[in-house]
Amino acid sequence: MNTIEIRNLTKKYGQTTVLDNVSAYFEAGKIYGLVGRNGSGKTMLMKHICGFVRPTSGCVLISGKTVGKDIAMPDSLGIIIETPGFLPDYSGKKNLKLLAALRNRIGEKEIVEAMKLVGLDPGMKKHVGKYSLGMRQRLGIAQALMEDPDILLLDEPLSGLDNDGVKEMYQVLLSQKEKGKLIVIASHSNEDIAVLCNEIFRFDKGRIVGHEVLSLTA
Repeated sequence: MNTIEIRNLTKKYGQTTVLDNVSAYFEAGKIYGLVGRNGSGKTMLMKHICGFVRPTSGCVLISGKTVGKDIAMPDSLGIIIETPGFLPDYSGKKNLKLLAALRNRIGEKEIVEAMKLVGLDPGMKKHVGKYSLGMRQRLGIAQALMEDPDILLLDEPLSGLDNDGVKEMYQVLLSQKEKGKLIVIASHSNEDIAVLCNEIFRFDKGRIVGHEVLSLTA
């Protein structure tokens, strides 16, 4: 079973502490919510889990392996951190093909399936630069899902979507949970958290200041 364990994680830049002795545990088959204002530490924690940033002290373990020591970054990981970056002069499908080529694990079939899953037309020729914010967000989710990763780290994945789009993505994410994925979501939306999450970690000034286990009806 895939797990993420955060052990006494601290990150400092000079005299500024952006993560302060953070500990948490995440396991497969659940969705975890990270809640807090901008700058509270949510995105920085995700960057440490990915291996993009190294801690000042403490560590992150993925299924028992220390990130930055045993592994450079988690092997089976889908990510949306901050605004998804795509090449504006290419179609959505072309963008995903270029990204998939970096690891060469999937082909066109999986890309087409991921786009359809999030409600995008794989045959659409429109360049990403002409996409609406909601379409770009759907493409970001498709990119995170296309390699069928075991772990999903999603920073504000539903921002820019209209109400119908949000409900569609609820079903996509809940279905991923049912498949046994480990999903961590940072969100400002209380509704998103209430619908999706099994547990919530509340952040303030780089610390976890609250932890709640929710009883989901979804």
